[in-house]
Amino acid sequence: MTTDAPTTAAPYGTPETPRVAVRGEARLEFDPEIARIGVAVNARGTDRRSALEDLTRRNSAVLDLIKSYGDSVEKLETGAFSITPELTRHGRGERVRAYHGRVHITAELTDFTALGELTTRLADLDLTRVDGPWWALRPDSPAHGEARRQAVLEAVQRAREYAEALGAQLSALVELADLGAENADSYAASAPAGGMRMAAFAGADSAEMAPALDLEPQRQTVYAQVNARFTMTPPRL
Repeated sequence: MTTDAPTTAAPYGTPETPRVAVRGEARLEFDPEIARIGVAVNARGTDRRSALEDLTRRNSAVLDLIKSYGDSVEKLETGAFSITPELTRHGRGERVRAYHGRVHITAELTDFTALGELTTRLADLDLTRVDGPWWALRPDSPAHGEARRQAVLEAVQRAREYAEALGAQLSALVELADLGAENADSYAASAPAGGMRMAAFAGADSAEMAPALDLEPQRQTVYAQVNARFTMTPPRL
């Protein structure tokens, strides 16, 4: 008893079923969905305990201020914390002159109107530095799916135009390879050029709150790319 050997498709098509390979691309712009700011809270004391107490007080004030914006704040996280002695020469040895404390906080906001007011109020606090904002789309934003769909549509359109130039028509999709769709301004990237940086130092007059910053959200570019292979009817050459 014999069995027929399985047939395999030719990798580059045949005269009866030619293949066409194309690349589809899409580059779309969207309004950002979130903005992230970084806050560095600093403190200084002549001894370790006073530096810690001062840092704790300032950190609590910053956290309370950010939390007061309620649902406008989507995420609030505390990052690195440090207490560092400042050494000075004294005779033949060294002695601790002061202790410097620092804690880093990051906050993500969805209300960009509140963002301008919050950044100003944070920067108005003593020994507080504010960096940002960094604009971004959420990882699961519909914008990424829209870019992928546009890339596929372009691939189909490009392949159809090649086939029609030969007097043929597309007959089947053989392969669709996703080369990635990502936000051009990565969410985890460092601060882009032109990012805001503000700092308030001890002795700043905060009797009257500074006016809120007018921040213009930065449009986000989403890029998608696919490779596609199709079979088509025999061309009329």
